[in-house]
Amino acid sequence: MIVIKKFNMLLLLIINLFASETERVPVGGQAVIEGVLMKGKKLWGLAVRRPAGEIFKMTWPHSSRTEKAPYKFPFIRGVVVMCEMMAVGFKALSKSAEVALEEEEEKLTFKDILMAVGIAIFAVGGLFIALPLWIAGKISTVPLYVNIIEGVMRAVIFIGYVAIIGLWPDIKQVFRYHGSEHKTINAFEHGMEMTPENIMKCSRIHPRCGTSFLLIAVIVSIVIFSPVKTLIAGENFALQVLARIILIPLVIGISYEIIKFASNSGKIGFCVIAPFLTLQFLTTREPDIKMAEVALTSLDAALEGSLLS
Repeated sequence: MIVIKKFNMLLLLIINLFASETERVPVGGQAVIEGVLMKGKKLWGLAVRRPAGEIFKMTWPHSSRTEKAPYKFPFIRGVVVMCEMMAVGFKALSKSAEVALEEEEEKLTFKDILMAVGIAIFAVGGLFIALPLWIAGKISTVPLYVNIIEGVMRAVIFIGYVAIIGLWPDIKQVFRYHGSEHKTINAFEHGMEMTPENIMKCSRIHPRCGTSFLLIAVIVSIVIFSPVKTLIAGENFALQVLARIILIPLVIGISYEIIKFASNSGKIGFCVIAPFLTLQFLTTREPDIKMAEVALTSLDAALEGSLLS
């Protein structure tokens, strides 16, 4: 049960992977267990609410391979960013579990992470790739229709999964911290005085959330996976699944560039991304003021203490 719960937490990290990337304002974040991770220009800042009520915080340096060639090139940098964010996310999730739970048997160990990653790989391959492909093949044999149905089914399964785990109290709590992260970044980007009270006035919807990235990836996958059946795998179901898994980095790279374009293109970019923002009503919940305080502490740490000094 613990491993399944932590797998759900890892899925939430994947949902938020690309929330940190922007060129205009160098901040972003992720929700963790009873806390928030924020990225500043030079530092990562983590803040977690302890069971006794006080806020634990820590920082560590931020650097990225995407600052150098060839990792900074379009379509490559998206995959690099994902790998880097997964590594940082695991570190933050492990530390937040240690601080928030304060029970040895509940800490997120390296073994837990390996087991959760194994479940994640199985789930991505089975639930989000093989199952939609199988359902589409049962509904139609026309390649174009199969690709469209497969993409729609992948989106439906993903949205359904997020909706179901959102009913779980532990995950719902993480969703509330996700909302506090968005509210805090919105307050910062709009130049508001950074207080928990002002943060609570802001929207919990943010255009750079990784949730939007995943829905865009579903659409991109329809185009990228289209020639697989005809040119590569034929009627072999196992080969079709394998080919899709191999092509995931390409889907990530293209989807990342779309998100990056949208976040740096003003009103035009917002119009592109707007239809995908509605899913955030599932992946965020309204936080309380104490959660806003945690998110503010995290952002302050990431910005080297410049907000609360």
